Amino acid sequence: MGAMLTNNYPLPSNSLHPSHLNAATTLPFSLLPLHTHVIPMEALISLPSSRSFHLSALPSKPPHPLPSLPFHHHHSIKTHHRIFSPTKTTRLNAQLSSSPATTITDLPGAEARTGGEKFNWFAHWYPLAPVCDLDKRAPNAKTVMGLDVVIWWDRHEGRWQVFDDRCPHRLAPLSEGRVDPWGRLQCVYHGWCFDGNGSCKYIPQAPPNGPPVHTFNKACAAVYPSVEQNKIVWFWPSTDPEYEDILMKQKPPYIPELDDASYTSTMGTRDLPYGYEVLIENLMDPAHVRYAHRGIMRIPKREVPGRAKADREGGMPMEITIETLNITGFLAKQELGYGKFVAPCVFYVMPGWSSEDGSVSSLNIQEVSSTKSQQKQRRSLLIFMCIPVSPGRSRVIWVFPRNFSVWIDQIVPRWMFHVGQNLILDSDLYLLHVEERKIAKVGPSNWQKSCFVPTKSDAMVVAFRNWLRKYSNNQVDWGTLPTAYLPPTPPKEQLMDRYWSHVVQCSSCRVALKGLRTLEVFLQVISIASIGIVAAAKQGLMSTITRTAVVSAAVLCFLASRWLSHLIYKNFYFHDYSHAFR
Repeated sequence: MGAMLTNNYPLPSNSLHPSHLNAATTLPFSLLPLHTHVIPMEALISLPSSRSFHLSALPSKPPHPLPSLPFHHHHSIKTHHRIFSPTKTTRLNAQLSSSPATTITDLPGAEARTGGEKFNWFAHWYPLAPVCDLDKRAPNAKTVMGLDVVIWWDRHEGRWQVFDDRCPHRLAPLSEGRVDPWGRLQCVYHGWCFDGNGSCKYIPQAPPNGPPVHTFNKACAAVYPSVEQNKIVWFWPSTDPEYEDILMKQKPPYIPELDDASYTSTMGTRDLPYGYEVLIENLMDPAHVRYAHRGIMRIPKREVPGRAKADREGGMPMEITIETLNITGFLAKQELGYGKFVAPCVFYVMPGWSSEDGSVSSLNIQEVSSTKSQQKQRRSLLIFMCIPVSPGRSRVIWVFPRNFSVWIDQIVPRWMFHVGQNLILDSDLYLLHVEERKIAKVGPSNWQKSCFVPTKSDAMVVAFRNWLRKYSNNQVDWGTLPTAYLPPTPPKEQLMDRYWSHVVQCSSCRVALKGLRTLEVFLQVISIASIGIVAAAKQGLMSTITRTAVVSAAVLCFLASRWLSHLIYKNFYFHDYSHAFR
């Protein structure tokens, strides 16, 4: 799953139309669209430059050129998104050894302590869903931070609205309702109707000449602040009226590449049966990719000087340095770029650029940005939005914008990419589900004591755990939601289910499944009809050659329908993954 940070970023073996950046670097990630190659780990890990990356909200005279980050936070002075303010910063230049000589808890920067600033989990914007996967004709249900919400299209306001997913009448879920012919959200239990402001506009059971009970405050639906940004619907997790205008003070992290017409940005989303903490640290872990995703990704091997071949997968040391950590997240310096965690949801990797001869360019990020007008740079990002759903449940939205080979995404449907991307998610899903339960047994506060993480490849994972310990008492603050238990482990067919966790949420996969099912039925009908024609035809009306051809066609159609049925089940419902036979 964390293949987005892999050594020689791997490529699913059934990739389509490989598209190289150049001889040295290619677009990274294991969840990338199937057609793309990926950047070497050395390109993403360990920038050999001696200059540190210092980021501040309002730099005056920075000691070094500042990287021009792809995420811009539009905010007022009071906003919570003051990224890496130099006044409250923990430096984490973790001097990790590539050999298990010391544990990371013994190293500088790993001693993040509790106390001081506390991260407010309910004072940040959360992504709900890509707009491309939302249906304007029907309400859409989501859960974030334990809050059940409903997203629906308000055609009068021309925007997406986010309500608490319960009708004020008898608490029935509004997500099971409909958008009525007048553009109102209607609860289908008793027909109560609400406008985009949450005001109740109609109660069928109220007499027309009686008191206007629909105007009472208790008849209103609870409304969350929401905004569509970067083709994603975001919401603020509080219905308190004081946050009604929160968008004027604080906005979600902005990603200009997602609105840039010169970039392609195919999105995907999936619900996962393990928690936010495990999800995000797995995405920050490059070392597991060669092993956990073996057999589904092409990973070029590289000889490591001074090391004899020790395993068939070809694992190797990795260099990651955590430059800056504070309450807003952290920055990781890597060889051809950097990784950045913007609390609470966004983790992204920005690969660097290579010169024409394949060597690492000496330009820093700001200089590259300023020369784009003179020479177009091939650029790509790996963006992951990790969403806490409830204890033991999480959701990931992934998008990999790039400004080259854009035509491929225009002709290849999203669902074809999602087939391979979901397989990668499946390949370590069970591992992470079980791992989370083992962490729960020892207690999240004992993570550093229980896990032995002596090498630099775990630097970002340790940085995240340190951030969580220092600013949030080692865990997500779920408010009043009980957190003392994790959901029981279901059978593997349910645990690794693709239909409810992805297909029903993805507009492209839903259409593909419907079309493939129709084709399956069509093949079965052709097979049965062909056999019927042969059986009904009189002996003299059909030659032996024709009869043989019709029967052969019927058999082929039947076999094709069975193969298609297996393909549908494996790619849209359940695909088991056995590591032992990879």
